[in-house]
Amino acid sequence: MIEEIFPDLYKIEIPLPESPLRAINSYLIKGAERSLIVDTGMNRAECRRVLLSSLEKLGVDLKMTDFFITHLHTDHLGLVADLADKSAKVYFNYIEASMLDFRKHWEESSAFYRVNAFPAEEIEKALEGHPGFKYNMSEMVHFSTVKDGDTIEVGKYRFHCIETPGHSAGHTCLYEASKKILVSGDHILLDITPNVSLWLPERNVLKQYLASLDKIYLLDVNLVLPGHGRPFNNLRQRIIELKQHHRERADEILSILNSKVMNAYQISSRMSWDIEYGSWEEFPASQKWFAMGETLSHLKYLEDEGSVHSEMQGGNIVYSVA
Repeated sequence: MIEEIFPDLYKIEIPLPESPLRAINSYLIKGAERSLIVDTGMNRAECRRVLLSSLEKLGVDLKMTDFFITHLHTDHLGLVADLADKSAKVYFNYIEASMLDFRKHWEESSAFYRVNAFPAEEIEKALEGHPGFKYNMSEMVHFSTVKDGDTIEVGKYRFHCIETPGHSAGHTCLYEASKKILVSGDHILLDITPNVSLWLPERNVLKQYLASLDKIYLLDVNLVLPGHGRPFNNLRQRIIELKQHHRERADEILSILNSKVMNAYQISSRMSWDIEYGSWEEFPASQKWFAMGETLSHLKYLEDEGSVHSEMQGGNIVYSVA
């Protein structure tokens, strides 16, 4: 589906088969000389077919098109290697441009999850079906790296790059100040809460995410163009809701722990998840993986603020109220 949002700015909805997200929004900005595509969909035939047919309807020549990738997740990055012409600039944040060795990432994350009591057989199942393995880029591309404050001009639009780490390590939004448009990627979504997962123990990703929400709150924005779901215009209200959601999540963990000592997998199994399964046992392994990541990000946040204590017990990390 193609929708013209502003003159020469289009939303292209690309299907994500077998994903609870259902679709991703790719954005096209047409310029007289070169155009810009923001995010591409996964490297799979269904995504490629819809995007290419949409570009053809809009009269876009890929030989005259550049790309901007908001972050490294496969549903946003996967197709860019197949689409980008040799002359194309592929703008990508400098933090994640050096983080695309996915095999190493999954090995390190798996080790971290094992010590947090995620069952080994479940890890194997989760990674077997993970889109990050199955639908990633066909080959590496040369990135034109960007950082906070850089600008990208295309047609009548002048976008500022705004680093918003949290959902991913280098997630970057685009802000068009004169038109008050924010292309938010997965940093801020309207219909669902962005996944904020801890994959490695060092970073407090939830603290980063909340700080990034505060950063965006200061912008003068009339229209948000998210990576999934509907565009919307009540940015500050949505930021307040997202911050409240994470406070409630943190409080839920404290309530679950109460006076108990539990590992992260046990805590995850007792939390409330907005997902179409009757019980934790029915969750697919891949959904347990994402749920565990969310749980760990909140545990890390609570531990750093002094509300939760962790220690090794029987080969696993366990948590208790401090």
